[in-house]
Amino acid sequence: MNKNSSIVAIYPSHTVAEEAVKELQHAGFDMKKLSIVGRDYHTDDHVVGYYNVDDRMKAWGKTGAFWGGLWGFLFGSAFFWIPGLGPLLVAGPLVGWIIGALEGAVVVGGLSAIGAALYSLGIPKDSIIEYETALKTGKFVLIVHGSLDDTMHAKEILNRSNSEKLEHHQPETRQ
Repeated sequence: MNKNSSIVAIYPSHTVAEEAVKELQHAGFDMKKLSIVGRDYHTDDHVVGYYNVDDRMKAWGKTGAFWGGLWGFLFGSAFFWIPGLGPLLVAGPLVGWIIGALEGAVVVGGLSAIGAALYSLGIPKDSIIEYETALKTGKFVLIVHGSLDDTMHAKEILNRSNSEKLEHHQPETRQ
């Protein structure tokens, strides 16, 4: 089992999520320990596509400025079409964990590929279902993953953000 801990925060809009990411960056937090997941609204904008350049995302569409701004802070990005969740954009190390779940054909009690990736981080199934529900309703999920010191530092910063929910998951808390 993974010995690191995670902070997961749910944000009602891309603006509020981006503010939280910027607060972490301004506090000197290691952006390589941060992931964000949100709906791909570009599908409604008839977007041509997106691509990575030097681990930075380039995007087109009316929300392209938001996603392009976030990808300026975060490393690694991907677009996934997840059954039951729809089109999602993911940035940060969660991309690799999702790909690992997909390549390894990980099936964890009916969870999506994102759910399986979160489960591999030690996040309990009941919380994962709540995070997937938030994504379905157009909210943004921010995940900080690292040592207990890292996540405690992030929690202090994110407690001042306007998250709808903020949870600290430690390996021993998983059910």
